[in-house]
Amino acid sequence: MTATTVRPATPAAATRTSRRPGLGAALRWEIVKLAAQVRSKALLTAALIVPVPVVAVLNGQEQPPSDTIYGRLIHLSGYAMPLLMLAWAAQWVLPLLAAVVAGDIFANEDQHGTWKTILTRSVSRSQIFWAKTLTALAYNLLLLTVFAASTIVAGLLIIGHQPLTGLSGQTIASGHALRLVVLAWATAIPPVIGFTALALLLSVRTRNPAFGIAAPVVIGFAMQLLGSVTGLDLTRKFLLTTPFEAWHGLFAQHPFTGPLLTGLAVSAGWTVICLGSAYILLRRRDITGG
Repeated sequence: MTATTVRPATPAAATRTSRRPGLGAALRWEIVKLAAQVRSKALLTAALIVPVPVVAVLNGQEQPPSDTIYGRLIHLSGYAMPLLMLAWAAQWVLPLLAAVVAGDIFANEDQHGTWKTILTRSVSRSQIFWAKTLTALAYNLLLLTVFAASTIVAGLLIIGHQPLTGLSGQTIASGHALRLVVLAWATAIPPVIGFTALALLLSVRTRNPAFGIAAPVVIGFAMQLLGSVTGLDLTRKFLLTTPFEAWHGLFAQHPFTGPLLTGLAVSAGWTVICLGSAYILLRRRDITGG
């Protein structure tokens, strides 16, 4: 007979065996779950396809929406159309897109009673929180990028790449106009992140997916109305909807970036406060019931 020698496990092997799943594992799991959802796929598809018929319909109208910024120029330059779409989308579309996933990503666990199952996978509440938060943020930024790219491309293909008239009446050459339009859509990133953080907070706080999705849109409407009230200029600066208008300064004859910097600071403040509050609420929550 031949004796079989069993070697003791090395310290490195023991460490690998006992290693707990980290943030990376939790993040991969959240991404897989989100990618499998029909709603997330449908939303990305809509962001890609819907701008095309909308641009075509607006371009076919004899009377352009002249009461909206750049609305009266949509027949004269393909660069005016994505700016009109940006101004329109900032009123309720972008807050809604930011909330569809973020407003549900925590509350969905409450709805299905799966918190205890998640917490028995050797991942901490902090890891779950940041995995869900990073997943929602990444998805919303991807959604914004697809929506912006589709709108810009549709405007150029359907209308053309004629020079754009600036807000001071100056003529902006085609190449420079394209860079400014892309930058204008990029200025929506900070407030979209802020609305994502707000939706995450409401998702944690209310444990209700419907409320987490709808409430940021309603709050955005209320901010729009409050911002339109004269005599509240100081208050208006602290509203999360105001940074959506910061791109206007880029199209002046002498561009100014003050509103961009203010909007960035305001969006960062909303993001930190909302995410910090959501984190504290989740850490203190009693999840023994499910």
